[in-house]
Amino acid sequence: MCPNSASRGNLRMTKNLQTGIFTTGITRRSMLKTTAAAALISAVKTAFPSGAFAAGAGPEVTGVKLGFIALTDSAPLIIAKEKGFFDKHGLPETDVAKQASWGATRDNLVLGGAANGIDGAHILSPLPYLMHTGKVTQNNKPVPMAILARLNLDSQGISVAKEYAETGVQLDSSKLKAAFEKKKAEGKEIKAAMTFPGGTHDLWIRYWLAAGGIDPNKDVSTIVVPPPQMVANMKVGNMDVFCVGEPWNEQLVNQGIGFTAATTGELWKGHPEKALGLRAEWIEKNPNAAKALLMAVMEAQQWCESMDNKAEMADILGKRQWFNVPTKDVLGRLKGDINYGNGRDVKATDLYMKFWKDGASYPFKSHDSWFMTENIRWGNLPASTDIKALVNQVNREDIWREAAKDLGVAAADIPASSSRGKETFFDGKVFDPENPSAYLDSLSIKAVS
Repeated sequence: MCPNSASRGNLRMTKNLQTGIFTTGITRRSMLKTTAAAALISAVKTAFPSGAFAAGAGPEVTGVKLGFIALTDSAPLIIAKEKGFFDKHGLPETDVAKQASWGATRDNLVLGGAANGIDGAHILSPLPYLMHTGKVTQNNKPVPMAILARLNLDSQGISVAKEYAETGVQLDSSKLKAAFEKKKAEGKEIKAAMTFPGGTHDLWIRYWLAAGGIDPNKDVSTIVVPPPQMVANMKVGNMDVFCVGEPWNEQLVNQGIGFTAATTGELWKGHPEKALGLRAEWIEKNPNAAKALLMAVMEAQQWCESMDNKAEMADILGKRQWFNVPTKDVLGRLKGDINYGNGRDVKATDLYMKFWKDGASYPFKSHDSWFMTENIRWGNLPASTDIKALVNQVNREDIWREAAKDLGVAAADIPASSSRGKETFFDGKVFDPENPSAYLDSLSIKAVS
């Protein structure tokens, strides 16, 4: 499916669900905070008109408009709001607004906060790049974007409809080939659902299928479904397989509709997932606020990482204004307890979602290089793309380092390099960020020659 057709579908979804977007309100207490902060900023600007303000003052604004999708990896933004980390860092009026789909997130970022959209978001790591290059925007108009942090590692899932249980499919997708061929011979379409063309879930399910000899461009039809609607769509038979983040894979199992073939951490252990993405224009106008925002999110990530906080986190995320799901749909996989729904039920695995551990918050440039390479693989970006130059434009790991220093992050938690080095996948393929073309050459199924 091409990005434009997906965009039209997502735009319709926005119109249908726009009124359901939740936006946090302004209290009298927070209004007083706003007034006091504004007065302080005004006084400092008057005292230091030549620019000293920008170097050492607090945030230029008292809030930022952020979007999120109902996925467990949005937790750092939600926890920063619920636990007062935004307030602590001078951003008491920060809104965290639910988005209907990744298409809606994109559209609201294009608008920007000043035009009743949003300034930043919990976002699929490749999406800021696709917006920055204009590949998924109206009239292909580029929207300069920046990534300030990674929000998490691991814990997405590839789930399969119950009708394929007898295939025994798990990490090896080739076990689905015969069943898919039989169904296609009967004149039925095989549908593989993901959440946005070129996004992380699209790349995970394509990698998994291709590794098993199933061509995602020829053997199946990829369709776009917003994360919260995955389970309902599989229940009525609208797809055969899907890839999405939690809590939707766990909810699928809890409702007895399908099973998880594999978690994405089994495809690539410690893989990057969502990011904190912002409009570059907003960062340029509000550099201090951008760093304050990042510090608040980083503190929330540290809170989320603690196993002692998982039960409370699941309760918070399950609330109506956030995910509106039972706590049990969130908690199990947060702790690494995975009931795959196919007879496998394992406890305390290391496949749980990491929010801070193992450098989860730091936005490695090498990881963004892989996302760009995979988008070239599937034809979403031209083969001539200068990957290194593009990553250097969008990835602002420099701001992360400044925020980490100001926050007093331990030196051991600050990566020495912007590259994590070579990455090895479950099928033995190796990605060397210094030689993306060699990785592309090693792949037998791809859209590029």
